[in-house]
Amino acid sequence: MTINVRPPDPKKLIRGDSGDWEVVVGMEVHAQVTSNAKLFSGASTEFGGAPNSHVSFVDAAMPGMLPVINAECVAQAVRSGLGLKAEINLRSVFDRKNYFYPDLPQGYQISQYKQPIVGEGTVTVDLLDGTSFEVGIERLHLEQDAGKSLHDQHPSQSYVDLNRSGVALMEIVSKPDLRSAEEARAYLSKLRTILRYLGTCDGNMEEGSLRADVNVSVRKPGGPLGTRCEIKNVNSIRFVGQAVDYEARRQIRIIEDGGTIDQETRLFDPGKGETRPMRSKEEAHDYRYFPDPDLLPLEFTQEWVDELARNLPELPDQKRARFIADYALTPYDASVLVVEKESADFFERVAKGRDGKAAANWVINELAGRLNKEGKDIADSPVDSVQLGAILDLLAAGTISGKIAKDLFEIVWTEGGDPREIVAKRGLTQVTDTGAIARVVDEIIAANPDKVAAAKAKPTLLGWFVGQVMKASGGKANPQTVNDLLKEKLGL
Repeated sequence: MTINVRPPDPKKLIRGDSGDWEVVVGMEVHAQVTSNAKLFSGASTEFGGAPNSHVSFVDAAMPGMLPVINAECVAQAVRSGLGLKAEINLRSVFDRKNYFYPDLPQGYQISQYKQPIVGEGTVTVDLLDGTSFEVGIERLHLEQDAGKSLHDQHPSQSYVDLNRSGVALMEIVSKPDLRSAEEARAYLSKLRTILRYLGTCDGNMEEGSLRADVNVSVRKPGGPLGTRCEIKNVNSIRFVGQAVDYEARRQIRIIEDGGTIDQETRLFDPGKGETRPMRSKEEAHDYRYFPDPDLLPLEFTQEWVDELARNLPELPDQKRARFIADYALTPYDASVLVVEKESADFFERVAKGRDGKAAANWVINELAGRLNKEGKDIADSPVDSVQLGAILDLLAAGTISGKIAKDLFEIVWTEGGDPREIVAKRGLTQVTDTGAIARVVDEIIAANPDKVAAAKAKPTLLGWFVGQVMKASGGKANPQTVNDLLKEKLGL
């Protein structure tokens, strides 16, 4: 396996008693395919049904039942591969991965081993500090999900729910190209964004639609790869970062104390913020893979792949580049906006025909900040793109001040309505009458002779006077006019 060779970044090294250590991370991400039916049966994939209510005879492994491939799941896997800039294999093979577990009624999982549907690809990850790096994709293969064992429903028995059994999964295997908890979080976030843009996985980690097995090892900077441990089924981007950080430090402590790392599978405990042993790590031969005799090799044409490629939506990297070019956004603002397709679409509706930077500022800071505070998604925003656009128009025209714009946003958020009508009815129009503003300025200056003397000695105190005038005018005075008059009257 080739890995992305990058010089060790001193900022990402972990300090141990014997010096610096480098963490090496790779991920196996299980993404549930967006489809109405399962991979090899017509049973529903809807989340939240009563236990065992979405189960066909195929899912339950009844005798004589044969799997039949769902063509839409195949198309979704190919779309995902194209979105990952990966090689699409026109011929792939389904294998049986043999192991026993109570919620796996067949006694094996239909997966892909030596000949996956998607080969090597690349994901470009942008960090908030403006830097970016590439993560190699080793493969993407299709497989069926297992059911779910429930151990907390009865004091002495476990229950099995097969609703999830047979649901199509894409296992996306990265190369060990990640070098910190931050990079691991950023990679998983970017992968989730790509899949959601494509519509191939909803990325809902709370419902288990996206979960990650995280492989962690440590080494001296630039040295050979260490023994890795796999942390299974991490279902939160935040937890991925915590798991990587804890596991790396755990391994460093063991090695520095003279011990060795056992290759094993571990679980992450979010409550304690630590990993714990689950079982010794299996190798491929432990599963006794062999081609599934009930399924022919999966074959399709390049023409079909090309047709899927032509109909792909604009992806995050393309949208980010366009936002920077078309709306003069900073790379940071563009990166924030494209994380969620809904936010990017909302921004574009607001920015159309307006100042892109101003639109981005309001969407990212005012709108997103308020949505986060109230735990709402942008789809549920009380202020829609038309209303926010109207506020920006009033601000750009000088009809309202920045202070009034924020007050107006609050009114629209809580009461709704047309911002233009609200401004007219409530008398929120910005005061631009120089004479009226001058009278307020004179009153403030006359009432604060000590501040006047101080401002003449220290011109930065002008801001205090501006604040007092704006307060006295109820935020309606034109800020530029206020600044100009104060400078003139204070002799600054």
